[in-house]
Amino acid sequence: MRYFLLIELIVLITKPVCGQATYTNPVYKSDFADPTVIRGHDGMFYAYATNTSVADVVYNIQVAKSSDLIHWEIIGDALPKKPSWADKDFWAPHVLYDKGSQQYYLYYSGESPNSLLGKCIGVAVSKSPEGPFVDIGRPLVSGTGFINIDPMAYDDPLDGSKYLYWGSGHKPIKVRQLSDDRISFKAGSVAADVIAPNEEEYSKLVDGAWRHYRDGYYYMFYSGDNCCGDKANYAVMVARSRNPMGPFERFSEAQKTNSSAILVKNKVWLAPGHNSVVTDEAGQDWIVYHAIALDSVLK
Repeated sequence: MRYFLLIELIVLITKPVCGQATYTNPVYKSDFADPTVIRGHDGMFYAYATNTSVADVVYNIQVAKSSDLIHWEIIGDALPKKPSWADKDFWAPHVLYDKGSQQYYLYYSGESPNSLLGKCIGVAVSKSPEGPFVDIGRPLVSGTGFINIDPMAYDDPLDGSKYLYWGSGHKPIKVRQLSDDRISFKAGSVAADVIAPNEEEYSKLVDGAWRHYRDGYYYMFYSGDNCCGDKANYAVMVARSRNPMGPFERFSEAQKTNSSAILVKNKVWLAPGHNSVVTDEAGQDWIVYHAIALDSVLK
């Protein structure tokens, strides 16, 4: 059971969140893995997560809603109709709003029954952040193994260029420029490696890319190296670059250490990771992530 938690980015102290004096994790006490939180065009916060069952109902992509980042309500399945190219395991969603088309784009991982396609990244579109999102009818990226998963779409705040980051499966996290339609790659663009697995702590496998721009740097948050199961060993790491395509300097390189981890397990929570970053009304950035409860604190 991976719970949905919240922590202030950079300054790790308790401060008001959207008018609340304090909060206690988890902010959503249920299975809500790989959370992406965005602010909708209506001013509300929306959270999307990996498939699960809620009250014996299967949700392909969970969607929850909040006005304050603390109190969340599940409002349904963002992807109630499975795409034609995949039949199970819909996970690691990312949603982005396009002001021009006034549409929301859902990027997500899915598994195809066709072994030649394997695990893929799909795109679905909706006029509402709540959905339903409708798949475009084909995967954007496909291939065998766990390589083509965990998408994160990103618009460069400086020039408006559109990018897709993705990757796992003991291979590097990649980036490639998207076309303006957001459902295909820009003609002539090629995928570039930005963060590769290495022998650092938590880095034998890297996944869950999330990009955030601040004060002249493109920050790359990512997780590794084993999210789940009895041997879960997972943490959030960070690197930064002056260019959205890299090269990225890992935190370990800047600090001259053997770890780039900034969020790790403690006596209460195991395997924190696969984060997103959201900004509140006051301009404060927050990390949203999942973690596994170690004891009866949540019972």
